[in-house]
Amino acid sequence: MFIFVAGLVVFLGMHSISIVAPAWRDAQVNRLGEGPWKGLYSVISIASFIAMIYGYGMARAQPVALYMPPMGLKHLTFLLMLPVFPFLIAAYFPGRVRRLVRHPMLWALILWSASHLLCNGTLNDVLVFGGFLLWAVADLISVSSRTKVRAVRGAPASAANDAIVIVVGLALYALMLFWAHAHLIGVSPLA
Repeated sequence: MFIFVAGLVVFLGMHSISIVAPAWRDAQVNRLGEGPWKGLYSVISIASFIAMIYGYGMARAQPVALYMPPMGLKHLTFLLMLPVFPFLIAAYFPGRVRRLVRHPMLWALILWSASHLLCNGTLNDVLVFGGFLLWAVADLISVSSRTKVRAVRGAPASAANDAIVIVVGLALYALMLFWAHAHLIGVSPLA
């Protein structure tokens, strides 16, 4: 459990720098240069993500149940997950969906983590999904109040982007639901 919690704390901590210390982050970018800062940030993020995933797998071997979700919430989870992949893609393909949602990646993360809390009640699930939910809400509040927001690089704006967002997003949702979740995560959402 230590490896999992340490990985989670470091990963979310790195991603919280812009929330709690934007001036410090900008000072580090100015001091180190954008490339070295992004390199250091990426190495720490990847290492902590790997530790979190590895530790999560170890924690799943000895689950600590906190609550037993009702089976009916599984259907609500499927519904809440429906826009997650389109929102993720909308972050990189600007169009009406991105304009309407404003911060589609954060909303995707909020829906993903909240929906998974509805159907998973072990300690490690509550820590990972609850941690990501709290972080995403805090970042959404932070980014909404910032006067200067860093742009997300992506495709040029196009009317076709909305079709790409919806078609590819829903195809990825179906792939995850019917095949990938069972093979990548080891649990079929349909079971």
